Formats: sequence, C-alpha cells, structure tokens
Amino acid sequence: MKTVISVKVDKDVRDRARKVSQKVGVPLSIVVNASLRKFVEEERVVIESERAYRMTKKFEQKLRVIEADIKAGRNLSPAFTSAKDAIAWLNAK
Repeated sequence: MKTVISVKVDKDVRDRARKVSQKVGVPLSIVVNASLRKFVEEERVVIESERAYRMTKKFEQKLRVIEADIKAGRNLSPAFTSAKDAIAWLNAK
C-alpha cells in the first residue's frame, strides 16, 4: 500500500532534486523511497555536503565568551555525584 508524506523542504533543494531526477530518468519519489528505506534499514542518518556551513557572527562571539570563561574558570559548576548535591550547590549560590 502506498501513502503520501508531506515534508517541508527548501524550495531550491526541491527544484534541484527534480532537475537531477529528470536528468537521470528516475522519478523523485523513487529517490525519496530509497533514502527512507536506507534510513530504516541502517537506523542511522548520514548527512554529507560539500557546502561549507559557517557559524553566525553572533554565535562565534558567544563561543569566544564561553571559551574565555572556561580558561578563567568562571561560570563553571563542579561535578556532582547526585542530584541532591547539585540542588544544594545551586541553592547555595
């Protein structure tokens, strides 16, 4: 039995996928079905892309602050052996 799945996809990705599937002569539904079958069989997701993803400037700045805090020993909690110890430490702050 066949069914329909509605998935949000970037318009550009959808259009490029349609063009490639037409170029190789395979319906896009077969490509999607094959990808879903592989996902189900392997129970894992492999995401590969040659497109380089970059952090936003805002995130880079936050990361610099976090790294500086770690180096300076600021804003860090100790390791806890129980939730009770963690709660006690938080309440003492």
